[in-house]
Amino acid sequence: MKYYVIAGEASGDLHASNLLKEIAKQDSQAQFRCWGGDLMAAQGGEIVKHYRDLAFMGFVEVALHLRTILKNLAFCKKDILQFRPDVVVLVDYPGFNLRIADWAKSQGFKVVYYISPQIWAWKTGRVHKIKRCCDHVMPILPFEKDFYKKYGYEADFVGHPLLDAIDETIRESDDVKNFRQNNGLDERPIIAILPGSRKQEITKILPTMLQVVNDYPQYQFVVSTVKWLPKELYDTYMVRTGVKTVSGSAYPLVLNAEAALVTSGTATLETAILGTRQVVCYSTSAISYQIAKAVAKDTIRYISLVNLVMDAPVVTELIQQDLTKERLKVELDKILDDSVTKEKMTRDYEALLARLGGRGASSRAAEIVINCAKNSEK
Repeated sequence: MKYYVIAGEASGDLHASNLLKEIAKQDSQAQFRCWGGDLMAAQGGEIVKHYRDLAFMGFVEVALHLRTILKNLAFCKKDILQFRPDVVVLVDYPGFNLRIADWAKSQGFKVVYYISPQIWAWKTGRVHKIKRCCDHVMPILPFEKDFYKKYGYEADFVGHPLLDAIDETIRESDDVKNFRQNNGLDERPIIAILPGSRKQEITKILPTMLQVVNDYPQYQFVVSTVKWLPKELYDTYMVRTGVKTVSGSAYPLVLNAEAALVTSGTATLETAILGTRQVVCYSTSAISYQIAKAVAKDTIRYISLVNLVMDAPVVTELIQQDLTKERLKVELDKILDDSVTKEKMTRDYEALLARLGGRGASSRAAEIVINCAKNSEK
C-alpha cells in the first residue's frame, strides 16, 4: 500500500522513521512518500521536502515565512493528488498538517494523525476540525486521550514512541562507552548543552547557556549540534569558550553527562528517559512569547514535556526573562550538588517512565495506520 507521511521537525522525523520501520514489517509492499528527514529516508521514505526547510518557530517567524508556507501547502496538495496514497499520515507539525488534513479529507483520502497537536494547551477549538478530518488520532501523552473523550472523540493512545527509540541497549553501545575517546574529551565530568534544532533556538538560547561555562572549571561543557545547521552558526557564540561540540551523538553525550541544559522540546523527555538530571531553558522573540501567553490556557502550568506528563515541577523551567546566567547557575548547582534535589529527580523520572505507556508505541501505531489504509476508498 501507499503511505504519504508528513513530519516537519526533527522529533517528527525520529518518530515517523520508527513508524515507517514498523509499517514495513507488517506491509512488505509499503511505498512511502514523505516530508521529513534523513531518519525517514533511512527507512525507505522518498523525501519530497526536508524538514530543515520547514521548521519555523514562533508566531512572528511564521508570519515572516508565510509566502513559503503557502507555496509548500499548494505543492503538497498537488503531490498527494499525483501519488494517490491509501492513507495520509500526519506527524505533529499542526500549523501545516491540520490544513492538509482538512483538504485531504475533502478529497476522499483516509487521514491518520500521529502525535496529536497540543490543542489542549491552546486553540482547543481545533478539536472539532480533527474530529471532522481525521479517521484516527493517535496521541502519545496519557492525558490526551481523556481530553479527546470530553469532546466525544475516541482517540487511540499508543504510548510514547521515545521508549522505543531509546532502546536500553544504547547504554552498552560502543558509542557510549568510547564517547570521551572518540570526541577528544578529558576526564572531567561532563555537562551537556542541548540548544535545540532550529536556528532561532540557537540564536536565542545558546548564548545564555554558554555564560555559565567559566563558573565551572571543574567540568567540561559539550554542545550537541545538528548537521543541518551550519557550523559557523554555533561558532558565532562559542568562540573563545573552549567548549567542544558533537554532532549526531546526543544520546551518548547525555548518557555520559552529570547534568544537562536542555532547550524545551522533545529533548527534555529524551534526557529524562536516559536518566540525566536537567534544567529546561526556553526563550523566543518578545512578541511571540506574549502571543503564546495570550492564547495558552490558564490551566497549562508547564512547557516541558516532563512536567506536562507528570503535572508537577519535576524539572526547573527557565522561561524568557527567567533565563539568565544567575538563575541558570543556581539551578545547575542544585542538580549537581544538592543530594535531595538529585534523589527526587531520579524518583520522578522513574514515575515518568511508568506513565508513558510502555514500549511498543510504534508497532501499535503502525497497525492502526495499516488497517486504515486497507479501508481506503480512493
